Amino acid sequence: MSGTRTGKALTGIEGFDDVLQGGFSRGHLFLLEGEPGAGKTTIAIQFLLEGAKRGERCLYITLSETAEELRDTFDAHGWSLPEPLVIHELVPPEGLFAEDDQQSLLYSADLELGETTRRILAAVDSAKPDRIVLDSLSEIRLLAQSSLRYRRQILAIKHYFSRVGATVLFLDDLTAESGDKTVHSIAHGVIRLEEIAPDYGAGRRRLRVSKYRAQHYRGGYHDFVIQRGGVRVYPRLVAVEHHTRYARTLRSTGNPAFDALLGGGIEKGSSTLILGPAGTGKSTIALTFAVAAMERGEKAAMFVFDEELELLLHRTRGIGMDLQRYIEQGLLFIEQVDAAQVTPGELAHRARQLVDERGVTTVIIDSINGYRAAMPEENSLILHIHELLQYLNRSGASAIMTVAQHGIVGSMEAPVDMTYLADTVVLLRYFEAAGEVRRAVSVVKKRAGVHERTIREYKISAVGLTVGAPLDAFNGVLLGVPTYTGPAVAFEDGT
Repeated sequence: MSGTRTGKALTGIEGFDDVLQGGFSRGHLFLLEGEPGAGKTTIAIQFLLEGAKRGERCLYITLSETAEELRDTFDAHGWSLPEPLVIHELVPPEGLFAEDDQQSLLYSADLELGETTRRILAAVDSAKPDRIVLDSLSEIRLLAQSSLRYRRQILAIKHYFSRVGATVLFLDDLTAESGDKTVHSIAHGVIRLEEIAPDYGAGRRRLRVSKYRAQHYRGGYHDFVIQRGGVRVYPRLVAVEHHTRYARTLRSTGNPAFDALLGGGIEKGSSTLILGPAGTGKSTIALTFAVAAMERGEKAAMFVFDEELELLLHRTRGIGMDLQRYIEQGLLFIEQVDAAQVTPGELAHRARQLVDERGVTTVIIDSINGYRAAMPEENSLILHIHELLQYLNRSGASAIMTVAQHGIVGSMEAPVDMTYLADTVVLLRYFEAAGEVRRAVSVVKKRAGVHERTIREYKISAVGLTVGAPLDAFNGVLLGVPTYTGPAVAFEDGT
């Protein structure tokens, strides 16, 4: 039998084999558990389809769904049923529900369990499969009626499958006894699927490998989605696994005055946080870094949460930034992100793809407020952002993030404190002077090298970003209502 092959049985699911570090160990039994709708059947079918594609014999034994329902799943994903894959539907024996056949001296469950097990083994003996899916354990647990009988029956099935050398996937929908860990101790590996329903937006799915004997695997939770064509898993980003050697040189913003404020520019592979109230031009300043990089022939990516994409292209065109031209040249990748639909794991995966496969060296997240909406748990948000920034840093890519603070002038707060994570922090403020609302920019933190401690006025016009001289004649600019301390100025009326 081909089931005696060495190595691992790949699942064929993008990202899942990476989580399992190569797939399922051949000749062993694995448990895939999760509540109804979590994605067990889809993963199981893809596991068998991958085996059929590799010339292996595959058997799907179903006790809970009909063969017709399974074929509907194939059709929904655009799959065809290959010849090496056999669906075996175990229907209740004829006459099971006939009143004349009810047992009086023996419990009917005793006969049903034994008959079900016999038919399972007969199906395996007939098909001689390399890969087996048994769906689902809840039916066997209900027939067994006691934990002892259930455990003995599962052990008997496991030992038989082990003798034929098949790689087995048991499905459990947790509808019988969700606290029963019987199969956990018997199985070679256990994968738990979860579906989370947020207060608003699409449901989120994640999986976790809780057990895998004698094998290394990626621990923790990993986001996944079910779409036409099957399941796609986004392995949790582990920054320590990635490291690229590169020179940490300064990168100009293309604006001499802004460079002076930054102490010559920002360092390659560093992270920059742009803080400020709404309307101060955070996105525009973030794009200033990206445009300078693209003018050097580098590639940039922008994840837009808060602004409609067409509006962004139209608005920036009016300030001298023709983003469409960079997109057509293949230098700029812009993605409109719906925080109600995307998961943080999926976003990190997209960023990693752009850096690893497209050679992107500047990544803009606009804004962290929108990113936070995709992950309301602040502690987890900080960990996600930290891991993403570490990965970008180790890959030599610069990260530019924006955060909208609450308020317009005076004391303001950010929805989440990211300042300690960023290498450079740029602070934007409104201030009032001579009856006019103006804007001020300052650099309050830079880990690598020195920077100006001044506060400069800046303007955004048809020619782009203009950074003026230091506001050394004012005090209290960051509070929004400054005091003029410069030389006296004579007005036209002589005062």
